[in-house]
Amino acid sequence: MLWMMQNGLNLREGELREDYAVLRGRLDERGRRQWAAVKVRQLGRGGYALVHRVTGMDYKTIQRGLEEVGRGEVQLPGAPGRIRAPGGGRKTLTQLHPGLKEDLEALLEPATRGDPESSLTWVSRSSYHLAAALAQQGHAIAQKSVYNLLTAMGYSLQANRKTLEGGSHADRDAQFSHINAKVKDFQARKQPVISVDTKKKENVGPFKNAGREYHKKGRAPKVNVHDFLDKELGKAAPYGIYDPTLNKGWVSVGVSSDTAQFAVNAIRSWWQEMGRKAYARATQLYINADGGGSNGWRVRLWKIELQKLANETGLDIHISHFPPGTSKWNKIEHKMFCFISQNWRGRPLIDLATIVNLIGNTTSQTGLSIRAILDTNTYQKGIKVSDADFAKLDLHPDNFHGEWNYVIIPNMEVIFT
Repeated sequence: MLWMMQNGLNLREGELREDYAVLRGRLDERGRRQWAAVKVRQLGRGGYALVHRVTGMDYKTIQRGLEEVGRGEVQLPGAPGRIRAPGGGRKTLTQLHPGLKEDLEALLEPATRGDPESSLTWVSRSSYHLAAALAQQGHAIAQKSVYNLLTAMGYSLQANRKTLEGGSHADRDAQFSHINAKVKDFQARKQPVISVDTKKKENVGPFKNAGREYHKKGRAPKVNVHDFLDKELGKAAPYGIYDPTLNKGWVSVGVSSDTAQFAVNAIRSWWQEMGRKAYARATQLYINADGGGSNGWRVRLWKIELQKLANETGLDIHISHFPPGTSKWNKIEHKMFCFISQNWRGRPLIDLATIVNLIGNTTSQTGLSIRAILDTNTYQKGIKVSDADFAKLDLHPDNFHGEWNYVIIPNMEVIFT
């Protein structure tokens, strides 16, 4: 007997679900609750629970429908055509908690980090901590409600970004204009132009690499729980050369120190393998480089090595450095290095071969192609250039910021000790 009753309830519930699925899209809010009320009357005992389970309506909503049906109402009080009376429905958080929005915005102000009275001065501003801080001010709302309110107010989770350049040099824009004009001049005369820089050094081995890529479920690569350097595998220092005219790049992956000798040897490799083939009639080379690092304008060894390169190639080597704090404007950063990072995101750089292959197979929708090699030479750090050797340079500073802009002319008589 019990089985038959249970089976009957299941049949009724199934029929009720089918009816509601057909009608719910055709009924407005009032129509749905009144339909639910009619079904409760028809079902009799247990009807409340069954209709609640099928429709998901609150018991109070069903009860309201029963009252409306009992009174024979065909329209709610209020303006014609309205489903709810003015002011009806659930009140918003800001209506229930006057001042909530203002208090939340005050907590989010950056200035509060220095306010010792703020409950969020020294903790991260997550929705959980914000909910706790609001509770202390009398707004007892859940973390999910804080999250929804933040979204409605136009807030979202964001990482801090490297955009502040520090002090701006007075001639920064003038240097940019100088570089831009010179690049156009070289390109018009079919002379090579390159942007150079060292990409961030990378630990070689099974280390976590930011980003994600597709794998079978549960088969993501396993990496070390720490980032301690593997002394046997060491670090990789990719030095890049980007040709904006041809949209081609070269990367020498070094395993030694990132020195001026390493930097110029990378340029030498590019010229021997790519540059001189593409620019067979070149007599000049224009290099854009950052103001610091192994290719900085203050680095004497950088200029000594460029003199050697000029002597070997017979090229007049023109160099322009970007002003202090503007390295992100170097074309190689956003025309080549960013695509390399995208190509190896989420993939452990387990060995040098992996790094070279990932770099060499990097492309972009604009047709970027890159060649990469492994430079196994050892480069000594701390090499000092004597005043006597520095005086031998056939170096000619420009009239405009000669420390940033200069030319090194081939001079076969120059021999360094």
